[in-house]
Amino acid sequence: MKSWTTKSGQRIIQVLGGRSNCFLISYRCQHLLVDAGRKNRWHSLRIRLDRLGLHADSLRALILTHNHFDHAENAAAIQEKFKTKIIIHKGEADYLASGDNPLVHGTTFVTRFLTDLFAKRLLARWKYKPVEYDILIDERYDLNHWGFNAYLLHTPGHSPGSISVIVDHEIAIVGDAMFGIIKGSVLPPFAEDSKLMVKSWAKLLDTGCSIFLPGHGSQRSRELLRKQSDKYTFDNRKKSQ
Repeated sequence: MKSWTTKSGQRIIQVLGGRSNCFLISYRCQHLLVDAGRKNRWHSLRIRLDRLGLHADSLRALILTHNHFDHAENAAAIQEKFKTKIIIHKGEADYLASGDNPLVHGTTFVTRFLTDLFAKRLLARWKYKPVEYDILIDERYDLNHWGFNAYLLHTPGHSPGSISVIVDHEIAIVGDAMFGIIKGSVLPPFAEDSKLMVKSWAKLLDTGCSIFLPGHGSQRSRELLRKQSDKYTFDNRKKSQ
């Protein structure tokens, strides 16, 4: 399992990879799980969390960066196994409670064509087991009271309630606010509001983080995010003129 460690000793472990990433933040035998993955990966996720020694008293919370099925399908299973709290943004509370997916649109010509034709139908098919949330956040939520030098930041665009986890002002776990699939790009193929997502990239740059861990693909650098942010901010300004 890949891992990153901040200067203060907080460790981030990639406990699931492949089509969807899940990350565990660990510090002094306490843990936060970021995203839950697809239900067809539940067996692998459970085994890896068990090997890391997680139990109900040590897993403080499950943080969902947003409530699309590929991030939330195992949320109910996590809550049942670990009796842990689930944290989401208030803008997506109804989706988690009903097992529904926020609607998205394509960010490129090809993905816009696909979402215009199939998005509603496919997202309706990919409903997941509903689960009750415990904590709703707004713009920012500090995790210091749980022993972590970290906070949650509202980074909408991919979905209305997308959030990122900022750890030690060094590493950001960003869900689908960014993608790490295509070399030289951070642009997700789908977003509810592309212009708002680009504004969220500026918010992520303002955190001071140098490493960005997306929900799909590999880590992205601050330099690349800045270049992409400048490019798409310029493009959006031209379109609005």
